Amino acid sequence: MVDNRLSNKWVESSGKLKLSLELNNFSECIDLIDKIAGLAEKQNHHPNMHVTDYKKITIEVYTHSEDKITEKDYSSAHEIDKLL
Repeated sequence: MVDNRLSNKWVESSGKLKLSLELNNFSECIDLIDKIAGLAEKQNHHPNMHVTDYKKITIEVYTHSEDKITEKDYSSAHEIDKLL
């Protein structure tokens, strides 16, 4: 079950929190990636981010060292939600 702090766009799958979005264009995807990158650097917690079909972005958040979702991931996803 996804933490109630998160928007309903997040799903848990294969030990990761995943968010898939379709934006208006490639530039919006890159702008969002830049914002998330700044947040990730501050948190020292870095998500996987993928752009496909020029305007679709998928964000995966999990604790790499533990290969699972931890409290740090829920917190990070919550902060990402604030950027949307």
